[in-house]
Amino acid sequence: MLIDSHCHLDFPDFAPERDAVVARAVAAGVKRMITICTHVAKFPQVAAVAEAYPNVWCTVGTHPHNAHLEPDTAVATLVELSKHPRCVGVGEAGLDYHYDRSPRDVAERVFRAHCAAARETGLPLVIHTREADADTARILRDEMGQGAFRALLHCFTASRELAETGLELGLSISFSGVVTFKTAQALRDIARDVPLDRILVETDAPYLAPAPFRGKRNEPAYTAHTARILAEAKGVSEAAFAAATTANVLRLFSKMPALTDAEAA
Repeated sequence: MLIDSHCHLDFPDFAPERDAVVARAVAAGVKRMITICTHVAKFPQVAAVAEAYPNVWCTVGTHPHNAHLEPDTAVATLVELSKHPRCVGVGEAGLDYHYDRSPRDVAERVFRAHCAAARETGLPLVIHTREADADTARILRDEMGQGAFRALLHCFTASRELAETGLELGLSISFSGVVTFKTAQALRDIARDVPLDRILVETDAPYLAPAPFRGKRNEPAYTAHTARILAEAKGVSEAAFAAATTANVLRLFSKMPALTDAEAA
């Protein structure tokens, strides 16, 4: 089985057929999904999706695109909302200098609040970083210096240097359908070198559909296509890669319960 460690099932792209999307994922061997919050104000809707399906969990957080809308995201608010029984992580939060939709100082302040919440709750922080390697590394080193916390660099497309910094700080790294693109050999080389016990797989659905679905709406069922390419890059069987990444998700998002007998079968 596989776990889609990062998708957005609350997005309107899935509203007309969310039940079918989840069912297709299960049929494809993707037995669990984590739907990621991008706007603290919308956490009730995100949590409602997780509540609706026994194999879906969620996080709470403010995406850097939305940091300017929630510039004073309080650590206490994140901590309180994370107590929801279906919430297994904090984020996604971080920096995005590609679109720069939020002032950089505001995004950093919100990012640091999420680091503090992860430290306080013990839940892992899901980090979004795009074209912001140096500042992401600086903030993570500083925040880890104030007390270690678990974290994940999601949808990794950054430099080898940031990957190495993340691994040095104890982070895990997750890859999306981008790693399947023909032009992504450098990214596959980075994935090859990430230890098998620190790598995760995701869709980031509805975005970034893997080959052969590139350009179409992504969905959790397509996790297997990305997993296949990652297994090839690492020189392991698809079964071994699935087992390792499933174990990695359960270890990182440890609030998520152990596999049921039916899931493990």
